[in-house]
Amino acid sequence: MARNILFITTDQQRFDGLSCHGSVARTPAADLLASEGVDFTCAYTNHAVCMPTRTTMFTGQYPLTHGITANGMHYSTGEKGIARWLKRHAGYRTALIGKSHFEPMFDPLLRFKQNRLAAMRSDGPWMGFDHVQLASHGLIGGHYTRWLLENHPEHTGGFAIAIAGAGGGETGAPELHHNPIPRELYHSDWIADRTIAHISDLNQGGAPWFIWMSFPDPHHPFDPPASELHRHNWRDLELPAGNPGSHGKCIEVLKNKPQHWLDYYMGDYQNLEGAPVKFAPRNLTHDQIREINQYIHVENELIDEAMGRVLSHLEQLGIYDDTDIFFTTDHGDMQGDFNFAFKGPFHTDSLLHIPFIYKPAACEGVTPYASEQLVSHVDLVPTFCRAAGVPLPPWAQGRHLPTDPAETRGHVITTWDSQFRQIGMHMRTIINNRYTLTAYLPSTRNQGGRWPLLEEVIWGSKGRVPNYDGTEGELYDRREDPWQWHNLWDDPQYKHIKSDLLADLWDNMPDECQEQRKVVSPV
Repeated sequence: MARNILFITTDQQRFDGLSCHGSVARTPAADLLASEGVDFTCAYTNHAVCMPTRTTMFTGQYPLTHGITANGMHYSTGEKGIARWLKRHAGYRTALIGKSHFEPMFDPLLRFKQNRLAAMRSDGPWMGFDHVQLASHGLIGGHYTRWLLENHPEHTGGFAIAIAGAGGGETGAPELHHNPIPRELYHSDWIADRTIAHISDLNQGGAPWFIWMSFPDPHHPFDPPASELHRHNWRDLELPAGNPGSHGKCIEVLKNKPQHWLDYYMGDYQNLEGAPVKFAPRNLTHDQIREINQYIHVENELIDEAMGRVLSHLEQLGIYDDTDIFFTTDHGDMQGDFNFAFKGPFHTDSLLHIPFIYKPAACEGVTPYASEQLVSHVDLVPTFCRAAGVPLPPWAQGRHLPTDPAETRGHVITTWDSQFRQIGMHMRTIINNRYTLTAYLPSTRNQGGRWPLLEEVIWGSKGRVPNYDGTEGELYDRREDPWQWHNLWDDPQYKHIKSDLLADLWDNMPDECQEQRKVVSPV
C-alpha cells in the first residue's frame, strides 16, 4: 500500500550539525527521527555543491549521468524525476516547499520557470510537483520573497547578499549579517507554516502524498533573526577539532595536498565555486570561526524547531506512524576545518560526510539502529519507490536504503567538475569503510561557463589557477586520520591500497550523460 512520504532537506549542513551527532546545537526533532528509524552515520554526498546533488536526490542518478555536474546548469523538464514518477504510477499528490535550485538562481531576465513562478503568482505545477512554494537564501526570489514584500516590507532589509563576503557580527567574519527580522517571519518558520497547511489540505482524503520540505539554511550568508543569537555565545565555543590551530600548522597540513588547497588558504586561488570572491582563509581568525559557528548553530536549531512543528502536526492528524520520513542535506561546510570556511573543490569529510536519517512507517517493522552502512543520495529514489509500492524507474542507479544491519555496502562515488572554464578541475572520489581516495583528472580550459569580465576581475591581475596533469591525488585513512590531514597518495607503504582503490574507482564510475549540458549562469 502506498504511504505518505515527507522528504526533509537542509542546505550545506555538516554531519555533526545535529546534537545526536555531537553538536552543541539542540536538535530534538532530528534526534527523535534518528532514535525511531535508521541513522546512517556513514552517508556521503555524490557532489559537494547544490545543483548536482539536488538533481541526484530528484532523479536517483549520479551527477555524471544526469549531466548536472556543476552549479549554473539547469534540469528543466523533471521527466526523470521522482515527483512525476510517483504521480504516474500511484497517483501521488506532490509538493515542493522551500529551496529547489534545479535551475540557475542568478537569472535577472527570469529565463527559467523556477524563478518565474512567484512573479507569475503561480504555485505550480512544475517539474512534476502539483504544488510549489519556493524560498531561498535571503531575498533572492521565490514565493517567500513575494510574501514578505507584500505583507511585511519593513522587514526586507535585514537579509545579506549571498557570496558578497561582507564582514559582520562582533568579529567582522565574512557572510555574517545582523538581521532584525522577527523570528516568526523568517523563512524556516515560513516553510513549516506552508508545509503544515498543505498537509492539512491533503489529509482531507484522496491519494497519498509526497512532500519535499527544503530549508535554505544553514548555507551562507548567515543571517538568522538577531533575536535568536542569544542561544549560543561564540566566546564559549571550542575551535573545531579539524582546525590545525596555527598558521604554521595549517601550512604544514596543506602543503602535502594538491596545490589549490594551500593556494586557497593563502589567497592565491579564488574559490569562486564555493566561497565569496577574494576570501582568503589565512585571514580568518579563530574568533571569526567561532562566531560563524554560533550563527550556524542558531540556524540549525531554527530548522529543527520548524521541523518539529511539522512532525507534531503529523502526530495530531494521526498519520505520523504511517508516514515515511527522510532527513538529509545536500553537502557540508568547512566550518573552520583546515581554517577554511564555506565549500569548494575539496573532497574531505567536512563537505562529503552528511546527516542521513530514514524513519520508515511503523508497518515496516524496522528496529531503530545507527547504521555504519555506506549510503548516498542515489539511494533515495529507490527507497521512495519502495515506500510508495511502485516499480523502480529504469534510469535510477542507487539501491533502496538498507534497514537490515546485516546488509553491507561497498563504497560511495563522488565527483567534481568545475563550473568555470578558467578553473577546469575534475576529481573522482571513492569512499569505502576506511579510506577516501580522490584521483585528479588532467585540468581542462574548454569546459564549463565563461564570463570574461568575471574572469578578469578575479584572475586577471593576480592569483593562481590550478593546473593538474592527472597524476595528482589524495588518499586518507579515516580511521587513523579522521581529519584527513595526512595525504598518503605518494606514500610507498600505501602503494597497493592506492592501486586497489583506483581499480575500484574506475570499475564503478557511473555512465556519463549523452546530452552535453552547458553552464549558463554563474550561480
